[in-house]
Order: sequence, then structure tokens, then C-alpha cells
Amino acid sequence: MHGKVVVITGASGALGKVVADAAIARGARVACIDRTAADGDATTSRIHLGDVDLSDAARAMKAIDAAASHFGRLDVLINIAGAFAFETVADGDPSTWQRLYAINVATALNASRAAIPHLLASGAGRIINIGAMAALQAGAGMGAYAASKAGVHRLTEALAAELKGKVTVNAVLPTIIDTPANRKDMPKADFATWVTADELANVILFLASDAASAVTGALVPVRGRI
Repeated sequence: MHGKVVVITGASGALGKVVADAAIARGARVACIDRTAADGDATTSRIHLGDVDLSDAARAMKAIDAAASHFGRLDVLINIAGAFAFETVADGDPSTWQRLYAINVATALNASRAAIPHLLASGAGRIINIGAMAALQAGAGMGAYAASKAGVHRLTEALAAELKGKVTVNAVLPTIIDTPANRKDMPKADFATWVTADELANVILFLASDAASAVTGALVPVRGRI
């Protein structure tokens, strides 16, 4: 990862922060993009681009181009921006389906489309998306979330086929990530069985590295101990 320029969407979230710190520790330079206001001052290894709605294609393009311009290149895009909702199909709000599509699928689509020219120029471009094990078989209350993450899986496969030999495109599929928010929502769960953010970051950054040059179109399960 040394010398790589990495864009991370959803960078102010629990997973995004861990991945950004881990990438920098490995020698990468990181552009952190998020919908929230910019958090922290720019350094030689990190810049923050805040107030970016990636579901808007034009704003996504502007942010990705700004990141590439700042560092002079772009090698890796890590699409972490996303959201979750637990609602049954019968009793939930139909608008939840559109909202989760916009946050989980459209953000990854728009960021990827904006990044592709820069990644092609890199010669070793990488896209890593965050899918979900829950999207392989939806359970009760998981319809909207699972459908949107299944869209991320299909986006990953389509991009991998279209960019074969030029840019690798993969997705990681976690179960439950050990975050403060998930602990609050499920206080009686066995946290020890969950995937830690550090463990997931290790898999993501492997896929972002030169060592994963032969891996593309993969949906990589990261089950933890569930």
C-alpha cells in the first residue's frame, strides 16, 4: 500500500475511520469523503472532503476529481458509505427501499463511475465495495437492506467484468460488524462472535494491495465467528 492514493467514502463512520487509519499506517495517502462536515485538518497523508452527497452523480464526480487532483493520482476506491434499516415488508415504509438504494447502491455506483478514469490511469486500480452476508439470503425485516446490498454485489460483478485486466473490483461481505452503534442496538448479543472493524479493514486493504492483483469479481465472506 506504500505510496497508494486511496479514496474512502463514508470515512467518518466507525469502519471508515479504522480503514483510513490502517491505510495510512501502511504508507497510503487517503482522501476521506463523507456526507457529514469535514472532520480534521488536511495533512500530507490525509484530506477530508465533507458535505458530499454521493447519491448525486455530479457531486460525486466533483469530490473524486478533487481528491485525485490534490494527490496527483488515484489508485484505490473503497466504497464504505451505506445505511441499514430493519423493517418488515408489510409494516415498513416503502420509501425505505428507495432510501437504502440511494445510500447503498447509488453512492457506490456514482463514486465508481467518477473514479474509473483515474483508476485506469493508475495501472493498478482497485475498487472495493461493502456488501453483506445478509444479502445472500434475506431474513425477516431485512428485505430493503438485503435488496440494496444485493445490488452492490451485482454492481461489483458487472464492473469486474467490464474492467477485467484493467481494474480489479471486489466486495467484502461482513456479518455483524462490532461497532458502538451495533452494540447499543443489540446489547444482549455475543459481541465476541462479531467481525471487528480491524479484521474487516485487513481484508479490505489486502484487496486494495498489489498482492491481490489476480483477485477480481469476488464476493468475499467475512463471517467473524458467527
